[in-house]
This record gives sequence, structure tokens and C-alpha cells, in this order.
Amino acid sequence: MPLDYNHQLTLLRDILSEHQLDCCGTVSECEQIERLAKSLLANDEVDGQVKQILPHIYAYGQGGKYSADLNAHISAHQGQLADWVNGLS
Repeated sequence: MPLDYNHQLTLLRDILSEHQLDCCGTVSECEQIERLAKSLLANDEVDGQVKQILPHIYAYGQGGKYSADLNAHISAHQGQLADWVNGLS
């Protein structure tokens, strides 16, 4: 059963929050961030303000997936992660 967009938003917020709090993550989490952001961007039910930050979140996931040092990538985005988590609430 596919997740509805509220569950997708919750999952995305949870992953980003963990990255923010733990300053670490995995490549598979970055891939999940990409998939969730892409799916939410394609969903007409998602709020316009949320859609404005989703491309940045997608780029963050993609950057993390290809980063040589994922923890440094996450640390470099700490301020943005906090803003994104708040924006998805």
C-alpha cells in the first residue's frame, strides 16, 4: 500500500530531523529523501509553501547520495535542515 502524502511528509520530516539531531545519516536515507521529495512535488494536494522547499530538499538528498563525506554534507546543511523540518510541520 503506497503512503499518502501526509505519511510521506511525516517520513521526510523524521529523516531530516534525525539528520539534524544526529549530524549523520546513510546513503539509503538520502535516496529516500530524494524519492519522497520527488513524489510530493508531483502531488497536487501538497501545500504551495511546502512545494517551494521540496526542490532544495531533493537537491540535499541527491548531494548526500553522491557525497564523499556524508556526515560533512549533513553538518554543512544544519541550518537548512532546521528550516526544512519547520517548513514541513
